[in-house]
Amino acid sequence: MALTRRQKEVLDFIAGFVDENRHCPSYEEIAKGLQLASLATVHKHIQTLETKQYLRRGFNQSRSLEVADSYLREYRQHRAAPGPNLEIAVHGRIAAGTPVQSFPAAETLDFGELLNDKNLYALQVRGESMIDDHICDGDYVLIEKTSEVRNGEIVVAMVQGSETTLKRFYREPDGRARLQPANSTMEPRFVPMSDLQIQGKLLAVLRKYR
Repeated sequence: MALTRRQKEVLDFIAGFVDENRHCPSYEEIAKGLQLASLATVHKHIQTLETKQYLRRGFNQSRSLEVADSYLREYRQHRAAPGPNLEIAVHGRIAAGTPVQSFPAAETLDFGELLNDKNLYALQVRGESMIDDHICDGDYVLIEKTSEVRNGEIVVAMVQGSETTLKRFYREPDGRARLQPANSTMEPRFVPMSDLQIQGKLLAVLRKYR
């Protein structure tokens, strides 16, 4: 069964902890390591991963977690395999308004974890319905596969099983969905929720200038 990005982070943290320490992390260590707000959140993730058969645990024991053998092998192979450098150096900040100080910074942006997430995919934009959100014709958008979205999020929506569009999503009081373009010359589209399938939400926009 597919994992969400957060579920994979929890599972990878547990697998890595086991490899390094030869025993399972406690719920407190998982919460601290992943900066989760509460132990209840950890418990919820553990329950879901157990339901999806990625984890096994003993009854009422926080250190009895066991990662499924097939996933643990895959995790170790992925860590051992050499891969391309997916880090880009950050050399400071640049002003798009009032000038700010420019300075060298020992920082990098690591795209490796993002690009290895199987719940992500890319689409190329056609048209200008989202130009007011700075999404232009020819841009590439990075999409997270999910059907759970909030009002105002930019989503990939399939209408009546055939037409797919990138729009801001809103639930209307009458039970319909409003697909809102980000273009002042275009009108929103109202669709019955039964005719709508959310296929993902926007994470990032990539534009090539050459």
